Amino acid sequence: MTDDPHASRPTRFPDEPQQPRPGLTRSMRTKPDHGEASYVGKGLLADKVALITGGDSGIGRAVAIAYAREGADVAISYLVDEQVDAEETRAWVEKAGRQCLLLPGDIRDRDHCAHLVKRTVTELGGLDVLVNNAAAQTMNEGLDSIDDDEMQGAFAANVFAMIRLAKAAAPHMKPGSAIINTTSEQAKVAGKSMIVYAATKGAISSLTVGLSNLLAPDGIRVNAVAPGPIWTPIQPIAKSPEELETLGHDTPVGRAGQPAELAPAYVLLASPEGSYMSGNVVAVTGGVPIS
Repeated sequence: MTDDPHASRPTRFPDEPQQPRPGLTRSMRTKPDHGEASYVGKGLLADKVALITGGDSGIGRAVAIAYAREGADVAISYLVDEQVDAEETRAWVEKAGRQCLLLPGDIRDRDHCAHLVKRTVTELGGLDVLVNNAAAQTMNEGLDSIDDDEMQGAFAANVFAMIRLAKAAAPHMKPGSAIINTTSEQAKVAGKSMIVYAATKGAISSLTVGLSNLLAPDGIRVNAVAPGPIWTPIQPIAKSPEELETLGHDTPVGRAGQPAELAPAYVLLASPEGSYMSGNVVAVTGGVPIS
């Protein structure tokens, strides 16, 4: 594999079929790279416990694999329809010698958010890292095409659930713990066909700063990662085959990113290596500026 960022990963995704929600890695023609063959741990999260929402596939799976190889036990939440992907993530975590707790359900349900934290603490013995990663991506043509129920569902999944999870998790977290939110370049770029999604991601960026200020006295760091166009199951849900084939070509690097390229940022923000980082949004966008 070349070190040239333009050519080190796939640059086209031909003949990729569209998928219904919620989208599955198992159904993708061109499989994403989650670091299965490449991520090497250094013990940065030895004996920690992490809860990752959306941990069945995409960025969440890459983070789960990396955390396990860094020495953490992992709980992952996901929708019931994503069970097949969740089982595969669990297999990779267990192959790394760590426990993986599967927690199916819908984070738009307020009681389920508290349930996720309770199960993680009870069955894995604590909670050191919360990764708020799950998201609903909505697309629009004009304002008239925005469905009100879909809009409310997007905010429930992308924003309200993060607040509820942080509220449930913080009392269990010791100094040195970390919360990591997944926002997006869309928080700043705000494409005209993604205005609801972009609005939720902008809210997450602001929430990250607010939570950092609130929880810093307790020794809990809060940061966010802002991905650009990443090759995950969320892409075949919302985009046409023509759009998918050239995904990421408008970035300076000239291609889409792979989930494995996000995982090191989440490791840094969860580990003592990032001990002086809080209230930040780390861009992993292929060169697209977000400041």
